[in-house]
Amino acid sequence: MTEATAADVMAELRALDDPKARAVNARHGDDHGVNLSKLRALAKRLGKRQELAVELWETGDTAARLVALLVCRPKAYTQGELDRMLREARAPKVHDWLVGYVVKKSPHAEELRLAWTEDPDPVVASAGWALTADRVVKRPDGLNPGALLDVIEAEMGGAPDRLQWAMNTCLAQIGIEHPEHRARALDIGERLGVLKDYPTPRGCTSPYAPVWIGEMVRRKGEA
Repeated sequence: MTEATAADVMAELRALDDPKARAVNARHGDDHGVNLSKLRALAKRLGKRQELAVELWETGDTAARLVALLVCRPKAYTQGELDRMLREARAPKVHDWLVGYVVKKSPHAEELRLAWTEDPDPVVASAGWALTADRVVKRPDGLNPGALLDVIEAEMGGAPDRLQWAMNTCLAQIGIEHPEHRARALDIGERLGVLKDYPTPRGCTSPYAPVWIGEMVRRKGEA
């Protein structure tokens, strides 16, 4: 299927659409009915094809956009293109894959992180905070964890859900990765109580920051 056109891909995605999968995805805010394992298999057959990725993205179809994010070449996009794509990516899975699979690999990631974190749109801002949480773990040099905690302490409690989740992730990662800020991160998490009652499947770690921090520190042998 290496020579497949956008129309071919769209036809295969329609054939893969499953009402049961669509119902499950709808509960998470995603409007497509393609099993993600089958979608990934399709993308793997296609290989990296930037022009096809652009065509699939422009369809506006959620499943097609997910395929586009898997077959694109992240470094091929300009900063402006990535910014536009994020603002168009309202489906949660498209938003998450765009940030995780494309923007993080882009040479424009840091410029976008700084711009998005300050954006008045909470969905856009959540992408900035997701990139910040990633930097806390992988490239902390140049970050100011104390200043990040100041913002999180002041704003996370009243933030919309997606932004709150991203800020909470950053809070937890600061507590996990920076022992000198751990006590304050735990205190903020306890006082704000964000995600304290989030339903967590057996065997998974709660996203409630104090529990998350404590469990990960224990696993690292620092407790």
